[in-house]
Amino acid sequence: MGAFATTHWSVIVRAADSQTPEAAFAMEQLCRTYWYPLYAFARRRGHSHEDASDLTQAFFVRFLEKHYLRSVDSKMGKFRTFMLTSMTHFLANEWDKARAQRRGGGCQFVSFDAAAAEERYRLEPIHHATPEWIFERHWAQSLIGAVLDKLADETCEQRFEVLKRFLLDYKGSLSYDDAAAALGISVAAVGSAIRRMRERFRVLLCMEVANTVEDPAGVEPELRHLLEVLSQ
Repeated sequence: MGAFATTHWSVIVRAADSQTPEAAFAMEQLCRTYWYPLYAFARRRGHSHEDASDLTQAFFVRFLEKHYLRSVDSKMGKFRTFMLTSMTHFLANEWDKARAQRRGGGCQFVSFDAAAAEERYRLEPIHHATPEWIFERHWAQSLIGAVLDKLADETCEQRFEVLKRFLLDYKGSLSYDDAAAALGISVAAVGSAIRRMRERFRVLLCMEVANTVEDPAGVEPELRHLLEVLSQ
């Protein structure tokens, strides 16, 4: 999804206050952050591509209309848990209403390429994971994507494109010698640049995770959870 910006509590508060100038942007950011993980969750629950798209759109419309965000504060823990629980209740209790809205030409609240989302979903490995695990997986992947986007913004484009292969551990797809030749620097300089990039990646990842938990003490457990999800 490109710049997947993990939603943090200050953004959520702004989104809940429809009177602020930042509200529209904050809500759009929120929707884009969670659109695909929730779409994939609905697909895994057995809904068709068309219904999953409509349900996800309708969820965010209802989410704003009923001011769900006003009930959110840091005491509820992890925002991803709040979103997944809300979507689960929505699918269970408001399926008929969402279908009626679709038949009546309901509005599209957040712009999203539904065809691309379905293509992405179809390319995923076939396994017997639960819908909840599918949501967690896409949440983790998207959070990593957000960190990479921020790291790319801070780094020379050519250097980032070459060195990110070492960051993402592409199983030796590029040697240090090849990277040095591509960047016109020494092998020793490549090693130093990779270490710095990994350190910065770790810092940015901790910052992203910290934005989604109640207390700083929850960052390390959430990081472990994220890595566990990605390793499965």
